[in-house]
Amino acid sequence: MAPPGSSGGNAPSGGSGVDLARVALRAAKEQARAQGAAAQQRKQARRGGLRSGARADGRDPLPLGAAINRLITERGWEAPAAVGGVMGRWPQIVGPEVAQHCAPERYDEEERVLTVRCDATAWATQLRLLAPQLVARLNTELGPGTVAFLKVLGPGGGGGRAGSRPYGTLRAPGSRGPGDTYG
Repeated sequence: MAPPGSSGGNAPSGGSGVDLARVALRAAKEQARAQGAAAQQRKQARRGGLRSGARADGRDPLPLGAAINRLITERGWEAPAAVGGVMGRWPQIVGPEVAQHCAPERYDEEERVLTVRCDATAWATQLRLLAPQLVARLNTELGPGTVAFLKVLGPGGGGGRAGSRPYGTLRAPGSRGPGDTYG
């Protein structure tokens, strides 16, 4: 309901002085807001874009750990980062004795295969026997399904059979050498 003496709208005709003043004040505030917003946009354009203000937004500085976590999440690097952390904690996961003789080399994210190299055939054989338990332990640490298969390599080159090594131009006749050179 309109106060006595006013027309009930925003029209200046027929209104009291107080109502006219309110209407004029409201119009002046809206005009000032519009001018201020336009000036702010021109100022930001001259400075090269938006600047951080008093309220928190996505452009505010972050602690280093939070920034790295955000980057890892945005890029989808959760699994490789987790596997990298496991490679750093390898002795705690497999035990100091196994870690002394076997070390992780690489992780294939597409195949979900962790490749481990051992310094002796006996350790490679032992790790192959322990592979199911080790894969389960790694998936407990990293999250389900992160490691599907553990590829264990023995000492030396490609990890294949001893006969699969490429020969050089000079070769001694006879045996292949010590029995501990194949994986």
